[in-house]
Amino acid sequence: MLKTIKIEEAVGSKLAHDITEIRPGEFKGPAFRRGHTVCEADLCHLQRLGKNHLYVIDLADDEIHENEAAVIMATALAGDGVVWKDGPREGKINLLADRDGLLAVNTAALAAFNMVEEVMCATLHNHTLVEKGDLLAGTRAIPLVMKRAPIERAAAIARQNGSVLSVHPLRSARVGLVITGNEVYHGLIQDRFAPILTEKITALGSEVAALNFAPDDPDLINQAIRSQLDQECDLLLLTGGMSVDPDDVTRHGIRLAGATEVNYGAAVLPGSMFLVAYLGEVPLLGVPACGLYHRITVLDLVLPRILAGEKIGKAELAFLGLGGLCKDCSECTYPKCHFGK
Repeated sequence: MLKTIKIEEAVGSKLAHDITEIRPGEFKGPAFRRGHTVCEADLCHLQRLGKNHLYVIDLADDEIHENEAAVIMATALAGDGVVWKDGPREGKINLLADRDGLLAVNTAALAAFNMVEEVMCATLHNHTLVEKGDLLAGTRAIPLVMKRAPIERAAAIARQNGSVLSVHPLRSARVGLVITGNEVYHGLIQDRFAPILTEKITALGSEVAALNFAPDDPDLINQAIRSQLDQECDLLLLTGGMSVDPDDVTRHGIRLAGATEVNYGAAVLPGSMFLVAYLGEVPLLGVPACGLYHRITVLDLVLPRILAGEKIGKAELAFLGLGGLCKDCSECTYPKCHFGK
């Protein structure tokens, strides 16, 4: 429990919590730390901060201080690839990325955690690409002193499904590119897809290990796919031929190659005619023509998740609809915008 004492009687007592000082535009932080022993010289400073009374803590067996509560919660929230290093400040702990990768947030567990009275955790968006040391989340107990039971319940929720927060490293894939279309295959127009896709792939730490061009012929597309599998490519990207025109036969070629779990269509603009299929464990991504004209498309949302080891199916493509509308801004600021969030 908390006991209140007058400021003039506080000399010699230890502060029960950090006391924050705010100087607008200059500083916000603790002027005095928890455990500081108040001396005569502190009294004027404390009064300038509006402190005419101080608290003394006498915890009951079923009570917990905000800093101890924050440690319990942060430990439960942090999964693989997530750490917290500094001790709690004013009852709050920041959680950081311990490696480069893709942030995974168990959104249902996070919501259940935040439903517990007097606790909170705020995070970055799920599926955010992060670097080691990046701030991922902050958690704190809201009151200075609270009952221990809610903290233990919140921690149990956080641990229930492994963790609320984790960072999945991106694997380095051997990527095969199959560029389809009669115009490119016969040299009538210059290919622009391969350079665009190569830049995206290498930026994520993978390599283009094979590049094939194929006309609008399902059998030849199938042969190109099989050739790249023989070259030990473990991720294939196929471009063009994804719309509904009669000569758009890339999907047919993918099926001829033996692909299963073919999911055509994503709730994203640009990129609604995107395709995800699997040949055994090898993902095949069908990239529609919008990838030539838009800097960011559905591919930029899905590719990091594939490289992080996630299996993308119909449900995952459907859930992209929330936040999946690109505003096609004149100056693109992705990923610092709503797209994919």
